[in-house]
Amino acid sequence: MAPAGLRGPAAPARRRGRRVALSLLAAALLLGANACGGRATTHHKPGTSHEQATGSNGRLLTADDGSGHRLRQVDAQDAPEVDLAVRPDSEDGWNVHLTVRNFRFTPDSVGGAALLGRGHARLLLDGHPLARVYGTWFHLPESLLRAAGGGTRLTARLYADDHTAWAVDAAPVQATATLGGATSTPTPTRTPDATVEISVRDGKVSPAPGRTEVKKGRTVRLQVRSDRADTLHVHGYDKEARLPAGRTVTLTFTADRTGLFEVETHESDLLLTQLVVR
Repeated sequence: MAPAGLRGPAAPARRRGRRVALSLLAAALLLGANACGGRATTHHKPGTSHEQATGSNGRLLTADDGSGHRLRQVDAQDAPEVDLAVRPDSEDGWNVHLTVRNFRFTPDSVGGAALLGRGHARLLLDGHPLARVYGTWFHLPESLLRAAGGGTRLTARLYADDHTAWAVDAAPVQATATLGGATSTPTPTRTPDATVEISVRDGKVSPAPGRTEVKKGRTVRLQVRSDRADTLHVHGYDKEARLPAGRTVTLTFTADRTGLFEVETHESDLLLTQLVVR
């Protein structure tokens, strides 16, 4: 027997009302999902609208950059720009410097939507992809050049967060510099030009401190043995090495500055030798 509250002609009307309310609720939920394209956007950037985050900037071309990334063409007036400078590192490889305009690096949103003036750079060696760059400086080690097969023509190219390549007049936005012939083949190992052997025992230096003449650009190898723990230091070159007690330590560097430079120990404050670089 139906409850008293559902008897009479009002009961079917109430059930129909509940069904209509449930239908409206389902429709609202569906519309809410479709309002963002059917799924949540995962690459919104702070300070950007939903339209910016899910839209694009520029015109996507059918052509690519030669490595599978499509070109995204923009007007020259608003286009990103890049300059490239390289210089040898004092220890290994090259230091690469990118100067950009109308552009900023956004490593936190790589993989998101393409927003004009944002993204990352890629380095290419003789046209082959080498590394991805998220800032203005990049150290390019010799080992990476050898692994890439060597080369001399380094290119920096700008990309949007969605990995399309920024382009003007159907050409990628990029800059190129020459590393020099030394990077096309591995650098052969050269025998050091000057080797100085020194020992310290009971506070005395052997042989007695003197002068060692070296031509600029040559390699210097210092082999030092001390009977007590100390620190080896080459003034002017800011080269240091720990001297464990009773062990021979070798410190190697290139004499690329001219002048008179003292080699000493820090803790015992002993003069070991003087280097004269001409």
